[in-house]
Amino acid sequence: MAHKFVNLGLKGKKVYLYKFNISTQKFSAVRQVLWGDWLSIDENHDFSTIGPGWLAVQWAPNSPNSQILYIKEEHTIDKRPLEVIFLDVGQGDGAVLITPEEGADEKIMVIDAGEGNHMQKFLHGRFKAYRGFQFDAAILTHPDKDHYLGFKDLFADHNVGFNTIYQNGLVEKPVKGQFEKVGGLTEDPNTGIKYVTNLATTKTDIENQFGNHIDFGRFKFPPVMNNALNNPNIHDFKMLSTFPGHCVHENGRNYMPSFAPSNQRGYSIEVLGPITETDANGNPRLRKISAYGKTKNGHSVILRLHFGKYKMLFGGDLNKPAEKYLLKHYTGLKRFPRKGSTANTEMIAKAKHWFEAEIMKVCHHGASDVTDEFMQTVNPACFVISSGDEEGHVHPRPDLLGRLGKFGRGESPVLLSTELQRSTRASEDKKLVEKLEKNITKLAIKATDKLKTTIAEQIKELSKTNISVYGAIYVKTDGERLITAFKIEQPSDKKKWFYFEYIIDETGELKLC
Repeated sequence: MAHKFVNLGLKGKKVYLYKFNISTQKFSAVRQVLWGDWLSIDENHDFSTIGPGWLAVQWAPNSPNSQILYIKEEHTIDKRPLEVIFLDVGQGDGAVLITPEEGADEKIMVIDAGEGNHMQKFLHGRFKAYRGFQFDAAILTHPDKDHYLGFKDLFADHNVGFNTIYQNGLVEKPVKGQFEKVGGLTEDPNTGIKYVTNLATTKTDIENQFGNHIDFGRFKFPPVMNNALNNPNIHDFKMLSTFPGHCVHENGRNYMPSFAPSNQRGYSIEVLGPITETDANGNPRLRKISAYGKTKNGHSVILRLHFGKYKMLFGGDLNKPAEKYLLKHYTGLKRFPRKGSTANTEMIAKAKHWFEAEIMKVCHHGASDVTDEFMQTVNPACFVISSGDEEGHVHPRPDLLGRLGKFGRGESPVLLSTELQRSTRASEDKKLVEKLEKNITKLAIKATDKLKTTIAEQIKELSKTNISVYGAIYVKTDGERLITAFKIEQPSDKKKWFYFEYIIDETGELKLC
């Protein structure tokens, strides 16, 4: 069966699938669809009563509720946009990057997986139908459990595979202490600066640390790695950093392997952190930035996606000391300049060459431990915050939200949060449960096929989690256009999505359509 993708509506207009009423000879919109949605096209459909300009879509072709719907041909395209989904994983980060290629050329990366099983549920529901579970990469940005623990069950499932697991070199061993978990600190005899030198750079390093089948006790990171090592469909482990052996150097920048400009994909993924320094023998090491927590967070894997006119920054769990370290490094400064000084302004302007982006995954779930200078440097038009319900963290911080608006690009910077875009649906669930109970009673008396279908649909609706209904934030771009979207919280197929559309005009200005 042939396929196409949904096109982006002109001037912000919504795109729908339609039913056709033969008796009235009229179309009626029944389902809103979003840019890039996959459409199975019925090429043998009889259009004698429909007329030109329409395509027949086999909706839900593998389900009992399969039906023929229609879409205007002008609302379809042959190539889909690149897509990033920021999941509502609760307290933590979890994103999925899906490249615009199809078939064997398609690349899917999971960038962190939160702490629970939300990522696992999403991957199962999204990809099982058409491609199985062998993904290109899993990226563990740093060893904080609200970023990596969601991988534990994923890696334990041998039906799920990853070609490569990337991490930042800091892998926590099952020992007490803080820096002791990553092998301790080594002081440079010439500078007095302390470094983590015992980095996990290869699969052998991971095997040496976590290959044994032992009781890891209450330690959470080791079982994740052990599960990965015992999964035959996980092929390799690598450190991802700015060190030459961990990335691809082109045109003065660092890129993920296979995602450099020379790979000619039309997009690229730049590696901005962690920044490795080298010892006297040329071996990579990571500087102690501050206390242990701030150091491991500050050395998060930092990525910047380039596609056409747009850039997207994945900020990990950066903090003030780390941001100052990054800004000094990329602008060649030894000291961080005083706020408001000419040197401070010049540093921001120079650092934009490395960090400026239209979309930013906000650092550390919306914590306030960030510098004004870093936000001014990135200067995005849209901030995406991944946060959860653990109110002890107070994420996103209310004071940070004001600062984001202040330092965002344009007159109306957009702030999206996986937590704020999600809300409860307790009252709706209660009503649905009551309906389901009544229908089950009816089923015991009169088991019609229609009633069975209704009950099945109601159970399916109740089983949905917030990650598949609300909270997830979608970013899609073809390099020329870009949208940020989320599902609307109401049970309507015709009002399913809300999105912002951006363009960069001929003068280079970013505009919200």
